[in-house]
Amino acid sequence: MPVVLIILFNAFNGLIQGAFYALMAVGLSLILGLNGVINFAHGGFMAMAAYFAYTLVPYVGFWGALIIAPILAGGVGYVVEQLIVRRLYLRDPLYSLLATFGLALIIQDLLRTIWGAQGVPLAIPDFLNQPLSQVYFFLTGYRLFVVALAIISTTGLFAILRFTRLGIRIRAGNSDLETIAAVGVNIYLLRSANFVLGIMFAGLAGILAAGQIGLTPTMGDQLIMPSFVAIVVGGVGSLLGSLVGGLIIGVASGVTAAVYPAATEVIIYVIMGIMLVARPRGLFGQEGLLE
Repeated sequence: MPVVLIILFNAFNGLIQGAFYALMAVGLSLILGLNGVINFAHGGFMAMAAYFAYTLVPYVGFWGALIIAPILAGGVGYVVEQLIVRRLYLRDPLYSLLATFGLALIIQDLLRTIWGAQGVPLAIPDFLNQPLSQVYFFLTGYRLFVVALAIISTTGLFAILRFTRLGIRIRAGNSDLETIAAVGVNIYLLRSANFVLGIMFAGLAGILAAGQIGLTPTMGDQLIMPSFVAIVVGGVGSLLGSLVGGLIIGVASGVTAAVYPAATEVIIYVIMGIMLVARPRGLFGQEGLLE
């Protein structure tokens, strides 16, 4: 196989992985921005949505599961926010970090108990698995669909935040939560809606990732830390930065796999280190959509 084709193959694989990072990072950034919670359970919710989809596919098909499963995960997220996360808003951030870390372990054990510890495949439509070119065999319909849906869903979120009352309130809450509370906005309901929205993005990432790599109870573990790195690279508080940061580290990791496979994961943290030294606020920090 020509060297150029190998690099393109790995770069495109990295782009797909980056799309998963980006969707996860967007959800994390939403929750961190308004709720002020470092949600280590994000990967658990991601896996939960994927298992919901796995259960729903025989009944509603892949496309129905793609819509319903993130909503179900968001519903579970709402219950968790009401019972656990809401009680931690006025406490030291360490409390929410520890609570969500423990919640992630609980979710993993529940998934093992209900669906088993062995990995299972998520069935996707056959026509999406077909390569679109004999030369560029890695360009399948499903991989292009993943990238397109990541961009479309994030663009849709931008539109919600720009043009809807809920979105405007979320953006205002990120700037000054006390002021919008003073003018009569129910900040507890606002935080709940924002938390659910963030979990739904994790759920979407989980379903798309499961269609590519299969699903296991711990599938979120391999995506959660790079997703945090994507936020740092893109800029804390910037949804556009989270999207771009996820794609950058994904492609960088993929290209590195073609040149020096042992550094595939290391390169992600090298990029973060360089960014922290050269531009601590990230690519779009303090200039993002939520600012």
